[in-house]
Amino acid sequence: MSFRGDFKPRLPKPVVLGQEYDVDISEVSRRGDGLARIQGFVIFVPGTQKGDKVRIRITKIGRRYAVGEVVD
Repeated sequence: MSFRGDFKPRLPKPVVLGQEYDVDISEVSRRGDGLARIQGFVIFVPGTQKGDKVRIRITKIGRRYAVGEVVD
């Protein structure tokens, strides 16, 4: 059995659904959501701006990104 060169094994995500993390918002996405990274994995955080330091809870995990909400 042979595989094409574009096959990549799925690596475990560095975040867990429902878990809380302290993150720094490093930039803003085209849609206006704050963007943070954990071990290079992109996390969109609505309602934040570049330079914010916030505690978030992961609410959604996709193949290449996650979404988090700010925890009070």
